[in-house]
Amino acid sequence: MQLKSLILPLFLALPLTGCGLVYKVDIPQGNYLEEKQVAQLRQGMTKEQVRFLLGNPMSLDGFNHDRWVYIYYFKPGRGDTEQKRLVLDFINDGLATMSGDFELPDDFHQGL
Repeated sequence: MQLKSLILPLFLALPLTGCGLVYKVDIPQGNYLEEKQVAQLRQGMTKEQVRFLLGNPMSLDGFNHDRWVYIYYFKPGRGDTEQKRLVLDFINDGLATMSGDFELPDDFHQGL
């Protein structure tokens, strides 16, 4: 009788031990930007130059075509989620301002 009372809880707990061994997929979404790419941005760059450097923006504002938003979201299988954002504003087809999670390059205001 004692053997049965020991085996039953062990048998019921066995499926729960495998739950920690399940492989979880990393999920990257959006535009992955490196610091060295963002460091090349200069005030006055055209939209085509920025698109060549960073790629197509993740989001274009439907009401303001002069605002480009680059978003990167990374959810690892295990661990903390990472999210980065870069917002670029253009005036007359020239890059005017930059904001978001990246530092403003030292040479940004020097222009081209």
